[in-house]
Amino acid sequence: MLKTVNNKNNKDLRVLNWWQGAVIYQIYPRSFCDSNGDGIGDLKGITSKLDYVASLGVDGIWISPFFKSPMHDFGYDVSDFRQVDSIFGTLEDFDELLTRAHALGLKVIIDQVYSHASIECDWFKESRKGPKGDKSDWFIWADAKADGGPPNNWQAVFAGPAWTWCSLRKQYYMHNFLPEQPDLNLHNPEVQEEMLAVARFWLERGVDGFRLDATNHYMHDPELRDNPAYEGAESNKPFDMQDQIYNQSHPDITKFLKRLRALMDEYDAFTVAEVGGRRSLKEMAEYTEGDDLLHTAYSFIFLEEDNLSADAIRKALTDWESQTDSWPSWTFSNHDRKRVVSRWMRGQNRQDFANAMNALLLALRGTIFMYQGEELGLQHADVPFERLVDPEAIKNWPDTLGRDGCRTPMPWHNSAESGGWPSYTWLPIDERHYDLAVCQQENTQASNLKFTRDLIAFRKQHSALKAGSITFLESDEPVLAFIREGAEEKLLCVFNLGEAEADWCAEAYEGEILLPLMGAGPDKPLPVCGGYIMKL
Repeated sequence: MLKTVNNKNNKDLRVLNWWQGAVIYQIYPRSFCDSNGDGIGDLKGITSKLDYVASLGVDGIWISPFFKSPMHDFGYDVSDFRQVDSIFGTLEDFDELLTRAHALGLKVIIDQVYSHASIECDWFKESRKGPKGDKSDWFIWADAKADGGPPNNWQAVFAGPAWTWCSLRKQYYMHNFLPEQPDLNLHNPEVQEEMLAVARFWLERGVDGFRLDATNHYMHDPELRDNPAYEGAESNKPFDMQDQIYNQSHPDITKFLKRLRALMDEYDAFTVAEVGGRRSLKEMAEYTEGDDLLHTAYSFIFLEEDNLSADAIRKALTDWESQTDSWPSWTFSNHDRKRVVSRWMRGQNRQDFANAMNALLLALRGTIFMYQGEELGLQHADVPFERLVDPEAIKNWPDTLGRDGCRTPMPWHNSAESGGWPSYTWLPIDERHYDLAVCQQENTQASNLKFTRDLIAFRKQHSALKAGSITFLESDEPVLAFIREGAEEKLLCVFNLGEAEADWCAEAYEGEILLPLMGAGPDKPLPVCGGYIMKL
């Protein structure tokens, strides 16, 4: 029996845009490559490793923020949206990076942070002077309650109220994240015009698109109504105890996104939204519906999934395609969540499990985002408390590991060379990562790195994987089975996601095994971390 998922998007590969079915490699600049020996990665470092990135076979790169910032949230608190922070280099360094990437055939996507700025931003410094200045309404200000308390009950993502008192202006300002990240007031047309001007600045430099940070945080309820409690909240963080109805997800967000899309179309540029929260699927569909909104979006649906299951994969893809015709995007790891090997592995061999996860991710229908180090099968790094720098981890210790463990420096060389970094780095390199360094894996015939290269090449060679429909087949846990079908081919994809051998009957299918995992085939039990892709 078949469970069919949306076949109406089954298009010939040749008519798709470059980003549909593409593999985009995420670079976290602080931790990718250090060119000047200060222990912090930089733009020149990225440029020096673009040949490596291109050798993976990916279609483009997404670079996390490198803009001028006091680094309270490591670049997501922007003080100047048109400048490169000096720790990363200069605008000229970025232009050189862009030129080299394009010469290698790589598209360049950069972050844009429109929901908030930094307290060091000149706009905020002007706004806090009082209610009558040129930028008085560029941020979200409100009077205290009669008892001196904040205007409402909204809570910040990282911890504490979403309001901080400003003694200069004698009002509270809103921040969905850190107090050092005041929320911009995108209800204000002037603010919208400024953010569109920022976008045009980078588009004029030649970037190929934007990853839009925290898109559903762009606008709030102007009436500042209290959020209701969220029944059944499993977390003890105050933010999670509320249903975020009013501090985010305002319906006017789509009006701004239409303006942004119109600008992007002038440059034939690409947009992918980050959408988190309990209504992420609904909002992703809203933000990407039709031809005048964003191109695609991704959520934290897999990033926040603690346990891997066939049902979780099926449900995510079927839920998406049941709500929208828009193009999906998927990722298993990024700079905000625990690495997939450490999050989902349950007793399997690390190398085999990493290979299986990359094979599964690259077999899904959609645009694929692969975080730096996933091609090496890196574990989530162990960062001792005294070396933590992530404000979320520090504020919520020990309830959360925070984000430092997925942000440690990329290991380029073995321990004798300090992983390709100076002896002291902004975050420590996990000792386990030295054996997984790029130089080690380049010199090993059967490595995660070489297998990932083969996987990406395999995806490019098969139009059904890049552009075809997806049809899930009946299977019991822990087996996931689906068919990818394009205009020219049909592929059966089968994966054992469990900790022991598993059976799945493939008698109804005959064909040629194109990609075996752990020697798996249709005529024998699926080994642990095993599976196959078969041409029907």
